[in-house]
Amino acid sequence: MQTLESTSRGQTHWSTRGLAKASGLSRMTISRVWHAFGLQPHRADTFKLSPDPQLIEKVRDIVGLYMNPPEHALVCCVDEKSQIQALDYTQPLLPLRPGQVERGTHDYKRNGTTRRVIGQLHRRHRSREFRQFLNAIEAQVPAGFEVHLIADNYGTHKTA
Repeated sequence: MQTLESTSRGQTHWSTRGLAKASGLSRMTISRVWHAFGLQPHRADTFKLSPDPQLIEKVRDIVGLYMNPPEHALVCCVDEKSQIQALDYTQPLLPLRPGQVERGTHDYKRNGTTRRVIGQLHRRHRSREFRQFLNAIEAQVPAGFEVHLIADNYGTHKTA
């Protein structure tokens, strides 16, 4: 618990030596405990919060569209990355282990029905190509449907 609830004086995280000295345990014991619980206090990750003052409202709108889409509406998420699938697998993923890759079932829950894939491949990712893609969506969506398009803050999506 000391690893998670405190830090060594003047430090940002515990080292095995520092925690061993403070707790009276050996460095190997500290190392084994950290390994058993998947603790790696020496590793750090970064994140950045959006400076958008309307972030909360936008997130609520997006989650609302996914959770409760309007009747006769098409809700799409657009991204320039390939091989990204929003799948809800029927079983939990089995985690990565030494010598073994992450494993998941071959089947997944369909939270909506995709009848047609609308996609384009472009060498560049400028607003011009994005506009061509939007025109392709508009041309293929049946009349009477609202289109709700969810896009990230990529510069291409912000061009007037």
